[in-house]
Amino acid sequence: QVQLVESGGGLVQAGGSLRISCAASGRGFSSYAMGWFRQAPGKEREFVAAMGRSAISTYYADSVKGRFTISRDNAKNTVYLQMNSLKAEDTAVYYCAAGNGWPKQAPQDYDYWGQGTQVTVSP
Repeated sequence: QVQLVESGGGLVQAGGSLRISCAASGRGFSSYAMGWFRQAPGKEREFVAAMGRSAISTYYADSVKGRFTISRDNAKNTVYLQMNSLKAEDTAVYYCAAGNGWPKQAPQDYDYWGQGTQVTVSP
């Protein structure tokens, strides 16, 4: 089992950058695929990015492709999401998640979730 804690959210102007982190505790972090999701008020939780155990395979939602980068440091049990060229529509609570097997895009395919970190982009 793994516990996840996100950090690094905040308020940023449109066009700016932010890096959020997700620290894992417990056993087996390096054996999990990791994903980032986000949820805006009144909307469903949506996929943002995912990365395989070895950090070779990465996947992105079309809405963030070319602007966001997912990375992981297995020695630090941490996964990151670098967000550049932020837009007002990126405003949401961002969640990290851990799951077994190949990195996937559906929330139900992930077993462990953090509590979320708020990212607000001002126009």
